[in-house]
Amino acid sequence: MTLDKKYILGKDTEILIVGLGMIGGSYASALSKQGYRVSAITRSPSTIEYALSRGMIEKGSDKPDPELIGKADLVIIALYPHTLISWIEENQKHFKPGAIVTDVTGVKGSVVGKVQSTLREDCEFIAAHPMAGRERSGIKYSDDSIFRVANYIIVPTDKNTEGAIDVCRALGETLGFAKISSLSPDEHDEMIAFLSQLTHCIAVSLMCSNADPALKKYTGDSFRDLTRIAKINDEMWSELFLANKEKLLSEMENFKKSFEELETAIRRGDREKMREMMKLSTARRTEFDK
Repeated sequence: MTLDKKYILGKDTEILIVGLGMIGGSYASALSKQGYRVSAITRSPSTIEYALSRGMIEKGSDKPDPELIGKADLVIIALYPHTLISWIEENQKHFKPGAIVTDVTGVKGSVVGKVQSTLREDCEFIAAHPMAGRERSGIKYSDDSIFRVANYIIVPTDKNTEGAIDVCRALGETLGFAKISSLSPDEHDEMIAFLSQLTHCIAVSLMCSNADPALKKYTGDSFRDLTRIAKINDEMWSELFLANKEKLLSEMENFKKSFEELETAIRRGDREKMREMMKLSTARRTEFDK
């Protein structure tokens, strides 16, 4: 079977998920609930057992299994960026001719071009980014309901066919994402530097700025909401920050300028300036609620 526009994602499509962490597990759960045939490869035998026992997958292996890889029409790679690249390089020899490969990684500029330039010509890589997650990692925290209010971004290049883009879009629709959009790799990384990476930097910095253990007795919703993402996967996010270093540093500079502007207004007792910034922030934030 070759994935194309004729059927997009049929229930006889063989789907392989590589990496059963929180996102990979959530993909597996969502697809299996809808009757899709899902297999998985992940490093931990206990993770495979967990997924099998809960009906999240039909088959699984804790090693790259040539048979599982070779029968997959659609391969979804839910690994860290550097691991994704090396996994494809090492295992693409097992891909079925015509297989479509997609991902869930949080950066694209350092990934997409390299994968597309090294992937076999009879297969196709179409990048995607599910803008969903939790503060905890691992399959035990997977939950496909997180997709219902989340955005899904397709990240095509001029090397992608319309058929593969349609398949990727159909995957996002099947998973139940609230909104599906499309960005180039560069546009994606610029956007993600502000909306995701900078916000994680702010949350981490805030939690590192005061070590008073008594504060937890008095915290309110505003602090909890602002620092929710400070419970961070340090291995993954440090890699993402460095993979998008220049764009993230640019957004950090912009943030510092805005923060200093507010700081100056407070020092000078400039209430009008403070209110001006607050009104602007309120107006912009309101747009996100629409």
